[in-house]
Amino acid sequence: MTPPTPSALSVDALVASVLAGGDGPGPLASRPVATSVFWIHHGTRLAGGDTTYLNQYVLVRLGGSFGGCAFEAGEIEPAVCRDASGTPLDVLLREAPRPLRIAALDAWLSEARPHRTAAEEGDAEPVILPAGTPEVRAKARDAAIAGLLDIEDGAEVGLIGVVNPLVAAIRERGGRPLPCDFNLTTTQWGDPVTDDMHQVLDRAEAVVATGMTLSNGSFDVILERCRARGIPLIVYAQSGSAVARAFLGSGVTALSAEPFPFSQFSADETALYRYRTAGRA
Repeated sequence: MTPPTPSALSVDALVASVLAGGDGPGPLASRPVATSVFWIHHGTRLAGGDTTYLNQYVLVRLGGSFGGCAFEAGEIEPAVCRDASGTPLDVLLREAPRPLRIAALDAWLSEARPHRTAAEEGDAEPVILPAGTPEVRAKARDAAIAGLLDIEDGAEVGLIGVVNPLVAAIRERGGRPLPCDFNLTTTQWGDPVTDDMHQVLDRAEAVVATGMTLSNGSFDVILERCRARGIPLIVYAQSGSAVARAFLGSGVTALSAEPFPFSQFSADETALYRYRTAGRA
């Protein structure tokens, strides 16, 4: 599989490239608008667990594509739907709060090349998540993500953005998770969760990071540290899946891209798309 050519070495540089006309389905000078902006807040507690995951997303509809980004509670209010719907995309890319800017960028890059098109062209591997309960679908999703790890037994794997099924999936691949999250203190099994990603980045032999890192601004730090240490970086992205794709071969070694509607919003079969850099297929 041949990944797309990397566009930039940082998120801000990628935004600048898009604004300059370097990436996307066409020139921003034509003033395409965000047809719809969505604000979604939901909670999930999986059977057998004691953690309630609270997630907020802002979504941007552009043509036939959606862009999405998670954000922290209180960072964006529901009024964004009224205020930003119909706004020219270049305005959002320049002036919007960071999560909305990432969602707009994601929509633009998704419209340029949907993940399904990348799969048809052989650059991504579609993985069909089965219909069923949230537990069944979460386990299948996280097994698909962990399947991108190419590690020795006992390798320490940094997990930046903790979900318990993914902790279990990393263990099933033979890895020793090093969990890091701003909102959790332990995993379902009592493993301590640090909120200092530098502890994880200095120690890990491979890193698995969520697309949420695009929203909170830590993605560039993770990307640069993994580049400097020469260790694999796997991104599992609902947030900014097309944004993360732009960094394949430029720090990101593999990607699980899950476009909207995300798996937790459906009980039917849905697809995620796995990308690998050359030599890691």
